[in-house]
This record gives sequence, structure tokens and C-alpha cells, in this order.
Amino acid sequence: MKAEADPNLIVFFKGSYVSLREAQVGILTHALHYGTGVFEGIRTYWDDAEHQLFVFRPREHYERWKQNCGILRIDVPFSPEELSLITLELMRRNSFRTDVYVRPLAWKSAEGIGVSTDHQDALAIVALPFGEYLHSEQGLHAGVSAWRRLEDNAIPTRAKICGAYVNSALATDDAKRSGFDEALFLNENGHVAEGATCNLFMVRKGSLITPPSTENVLEGITRAAVIELARRELKLETVERPIDRSELYLCDELFLTGTAVGIAPVVRVDHRPVRHGEIGTVTREMRRLYFAAARGRLRAYRNWVAPVYPSAIALDVEAAALAGAPA
Repeated sequence: MKAEADPNLIVFFKGSYVSLREAQVGILTHALHYGTGVFEGIRTYWDDAEHQLFVFRPREHYERWKQNCGILRIDVPFSPEELSLITLELMRRNSFRTDVYVRPLAWKSAEGIGVSTDHQDALAIVALPFGEYLHSEQGLHAGVSAWRRLEDNAIPTRAKICGAYVNSALATDDAKRSGFDEALFLNENGHVAEGATCNLFMVRKGSLITPPSTENVLEGITRAAVIELARRELKLETVERPIDRSELYLCDELFLTGTAVGIAPVVRVDHRPVRHGEIGTVTREMRRLYFAAARGRLRAYRNWVAPVYPSAIALDVEAAALAGAPA
């Protein structure tokens, strides 16, 4: 899905809270021409039972974002803790009571022609109501792309560098036109890397397996959460090793992970069923555990989420005030 942007949304832009319509950049901006930006993705989940909005692992996301911005020598003048607080404030200013996707973006902001960079940087944080990225309740049909995954010595894929996502856009476009739900990348060594926008796990012969970060994959925060949940809750250790393409046709289960997709089961690859073409038991349980943790429902993982509103009562008072009704 693509989230539609309301021009009246409040965003954090160049150090201030402004409406989305006020947050503009010039057409000669360096990042627009040369892809010199770094973005991040953070999910927040609304829980009806608690009347609360939970931001999933904001500090970890912002730590990664700041580190990755350093690859392009982009300065982010806020700490991960300060960025997390800005995000919570952004949620409150927009009074969200639904699932939300948060998009931090930092970029080279000088305006002019020329590929060389300077020290002019800018950043923004935008939050949009956001449902499912991939409709995966019945499982996805994925296809191995003819486009290869970028190599680390070309453009590092462990960072969400804006220009690198042309790679994902090309693969996704081909996949959709060929009738697939998602594209799967091979790297230049011919090993399975990841999906166009997500990491990949398979279950084979009782083992949970995922490509290591040295296979040109994003060092995913959802990926790390899955490894921990599998170990602690399912007593299942994750093996990080290269995966051959043909193993996708022989494995018992296959699923994708990422901020946008959450946990997305894959039941067919290249017109071949994964096992019996149904969502497997490990995938189903992992999906249940992950979304329960992300919505603050698992006490052991409450440190993974940051509640937006101080309490349900305070939220109801705020909603009444916004509606013009007496509290």
C-alpha cells in the first residue's frame, strides 16, 4: 500500500513543527539529483485494549539512522533519545489513534549542480497513518528478481541510503508486472540476500536460517527482534549462513521481516509452493509473537515499545477537547 499524505499533518522539519504543506525543498537540492540522503522507518501500533499508541524500538532505530547518516557524512544534531522524544511529540500533535509509519529523513541540502558534497545538511520526521504494506494474511507469492542486490563496495545496503533504493524500485516494478507480490534479491555471489524492502528467514530441517549481514542485507531491527523472539519464546536458535536460490524451493517455511511488512509469510516462490503452499507453524507463531510485542501486549518486551500518551484518561480528555465537547 501507499499512504496518502494529508497536507495538514504536522511534521518536524529543519528543527520546527510545521504543516506538511510548509515543508518544502528546492528542485536543485543535492539529494534530489544524486540520492544523497538516508532515511529510516519506524512503526507505531495502536492498541484498542489500552487505548494507547506504541512506538516500536525508537531508540534502536535512531541509533541506526545516525550511524548510517555518518556513511554520507550527514550530521544529525540530536541524540537518539532526543529524536525519540520528538517522535512522541509528533504523534501527540497529530492525535493519532491508528497504526502509523514514521519516516525520518536526512539529506544533503545544498542547492546547485555538482556531485561533490558539502556540510549543508537537513532533516525531517514525517508520520503517516499506515495499514498493511503487503497484504499477507494468506501468504505471499515472491519471485527471484533478475536485478542483483547492490554490493557493499558500491552502495552499502546495510544503510537506508536513498539512492540505493533505485535497486529496490527496479526489482519491485518487475515483480509486480510479473504477477508477484514481492521481489527477492540474489547478491553478486548468487546467494539469496533479502526481499526488495525486507529481510528473509527460512525454516529448513528444524532450523531457522537467515543470510548474515555480510551477504549485502540491511541490518534489520525487526530481523533482530525475530532472532530474539525465536530464541526466547520458541527455543529456536537462528543460523546465519548463505542461502542458495534452490533452497527457497526446498525449505519448509519462508517469511519476510521488516518495519513496513512486519512478519509476512511467503507460500510460493517462482510459481513453486513452499512446502504445501500454506503458512507454517513457526511463521504463524512468530507473526503472533511479534505483533503482540509491538502492540505492548507482552510484558517481557514492554521495553521494546514507547507509549505515546501518558494514560488512556489523558487521551480521552484530549480527544474530547479536540472535538469541542466538555471533558
